[in-house]
Amino acid sequence: MSSGQGESGGRQEGQLPASGSVVTGGGNGVVFSGESIRPAVVSLSNQRLRLNPNKEHKPDTYDDLQLDFSPSIFSSLERYLPPSMLGMPRDDKVKFMREILLKYLPHGERNRVQKHREYRQKIISSYQPLHRELYTMHPATTFVPSFLKAISDNTEESFRSIMSEPSPGVFTFEMLQPRFCELLLAEVENFEKWVNDAKFRIMRPNTMNRYGAVLDDFGLETMLDKFMEGFIRPISRVFFSEVGGSTLDSHHGFIVEYGNNRDVDLGFHVDDSEVTLNVCLGKQFSGGELFFRGTRCDKHVNTGTQSETTQLDLLMEGFWKEILCSLFL
Repeated sequence: MSSGQGESGGRQEGQLPASGSVVTGGGNGVVFSGESIRPAVVSLSNQRLRLNPNKEHKPDTYDDLQLDFSPSIFSSLERYLPPSMLGMPRDDKVKFMREILLKYLPHGERNRVQKHREYRQKIISSYQPLHRELYTMHPATTFVPSFLKAISDNTEESFRSIMSEPSPGVFTFEMLQPRFCELLLAEVENFEKWVNDAKFRIMRPNTMNRYGAVLDDFGLETMLDKFMEGFIRPISRVFFSEVGGSTLDSHHGFIVEYGNNRDVDLGFHVDDSEVTLNVCLGKQFSGGELFFRGTRCDKHVNTGTQSETTQLDLLMEGFWKEILCSLFL
């Protein structure tokens, strides 16, 4: 047995290979020598995420695992793993990514996530879906043919061919099959009936709406993951790349209700999202208009609105004050 220090050409563990050996530049953790193949040890603690995602890499799916975070987050984060880790077993990648997520997520937020997971599990274990076909993605019965063709072609030209742009950054287009919309409304009505019968207190979609339901909370999360990844992300990659449109990794899918004995409108607000998809659903109704007032900077996300006339009056008032001061000083 060679000690690695004699004249036999051996080497100490951890040294660079002798002349004539080749180390792969892809960083796949394997060292090739002229005589043998030996796997190199990859230290996870020394690994660093990529600055930009590897868009050519097809990540693993994590839907079948019990995780602290949404499976789609792990699939998205996998694209940022260093090349040496992409071929590693899924469990090793999960461990590495989970440690990163736990490191940067505050303890209080982790508790909130855990409680919300328990809340969802309690609903899903008791609620009986009305239309189970909604809970898996079937593109042909979900989307209209023109939309599917645009997604299949996957170019800006194909997307614009089915869209209109009434205001910069606001796009309207036909997307969902009428039958799918009918089934979705019926499912939400069935869920609301179960909530009332079971006297189950549910979380509403946001603090501004008293009526409606979060679709993820009663089992539609996996379907909406595929909805986002396969049919929203291709569009947002083209039109909203500057805000992360190509790397969307989470969603908040919900339905809100308006009408008699319901909320009658929704005041001005700024969505807490990079990209928002609004779908008008209903049977017979009037109204339903949607108004956009442009993009807001971070400093003025929650400030009140002013009409253009008011803003002009304030501007002119300041202008005349400046003129008068210059005249009398």
